Amino acid sequence: MSHFDALANKIQNKTAVSGIVGLGYVGLPLAVEFARAGLPVIGFDVTQGKVDTLNRGESYIQDVPTEILGPLVKAGTLSATTDFSEIAKVDTINICVPTPLRKTKDPDMSYIVAATEQIAKYLHPGMLIILESTTYPGTTDELLLPMLEKSGLKCGVDFFLCFSPERVDPGNPNFQTFNIPKVVGGMTPECTELGRQFYSQSLETVVPVSSTSVAEMVKLLENTFRMINIGMVNELALMCDRMKINVWEVIDAAATKPFGFMPFYPGPGLGGHCIPIDPFYLSWKTRQAGIEARFIELAGYVNGQMPHFVVDKIQSALNEHSKSVKGSRIHVLGVAYKKNIDDVRESPALDIIHLLQQRGATVSYSDPYVGDLKHEGQNLEAIGVAEGCRAADCVVVVTDHRDFQYPEVLAASKLIVDTRNALKGLQSDKIVRL
Repeated sequence: MSHFDALANKIQNKTAVSGIVGLGYVGLPLAVEFARAGLPVIGFDVTQGKVDTLNRGESYIQDVPTEILGPLVKAGTLSATTDFSEIAKVDTINICVPTPLRKTKDPDMSYIVAATEQIAKYLHPGMLIILESTTYPGTTDELLLPMLEKSGLKCGVDFFLCFSPERVDPGNPNFQTFNIPKVVGGMTPECTELGRQFYSQSLETVVPVSSTSVAEMVKLLENTFRMINIGMVNELALMCDRMKINVWEVIDAAATKPFGFMPFYPGPGLGGHCIPIDPFYLSWKTRQAGIEARFIELAGYVNGQMPHFVVDKIQSALNEHSKSVKGSRIHVLGVAYKKNIDDVRESPALDIIHLLQQRGATVSYSDPYVGDLKHEGQNLEAIGVAEGCRAADCVVVVTDHRDFQYPEVLAASKLIVDTRNALKGLQSDKIVRL
């Protein structure tokens, strides 16, 4: 029996042992879905604390309830380890590690390389390797394939290699790992077919594509599309501000058109691990090919200027009340990068707080999901909304969590700068909108 047939049988019989490298926002939900489908799962992570917490059956990811994780761990279907030699026991392995940008905006492949080095040590015939970490087109065949074929095993015959972009949307109540369509592309048709069969065991919809490069480009298109459109509407917000036009009313009216228009909304800046970062993988790759990614670079510049625009807006609002930023108490509502989650990665709130502190303001914050802010030099603890609003010279809505009671915020505040249109429908001279 060929290695393809042997692995396909294990997948269909749900006896294939699945490995997940990286147990964060992408890896842990994926591990849970595989385990819920009846596949035995071993999670790998370098952080002992995560491994210990998971092995107690406790979740540290908001989208993975402990009530679901706990029984899977108790039943022995899902376990975690820091011992990468356990890779020798798995039949499939998904790489779900971070892919940050360096300060020079070129890709940091060190986490992918480290994970692949561990897999290469224990690579065996009949193994399926799937990269899920967002990266530039060509990574799978240019970087992973040579590292794995050093073993002497041949891709598409002895082992199988795919790329499948993660599509996690933290905090989304309607779309989670199991019902978000899963794109997968393999190095060979056999690789793609095994990837399709594997994901079909636990996910509702699998979308095969012709190659790993196509799958890699799919992810970058999705996030570049959002980044550029957000950049465009942020620039529109700057124009409307100068012309004294309500940008939110403009967008709502335009959205009544039943064709040819998709509403995007301005904000204080981009956050999260995807949209502010992923398009620059494409920009970097195209530079290698002698092409300038002008839309990406321009949108990145506009979006990057939004925290500065918000701080200028706060300064102008305080000036109208005969106050300066220096010496003022400013209270920030929401520091997570998007509403109703606890993730502060790349959050524009961090830049806004830093810029306000640079100008001499005393800054406090409220966030029901982020109890303390110890990130990039910040060391703040959340305080109560009412307490913060009453004490502040200016309140800034940065993240529009559903938990905030905005009529009460308005009643308790002297001045509000609303960057999310969270106070839509409320009228007051105290409100300054983006």
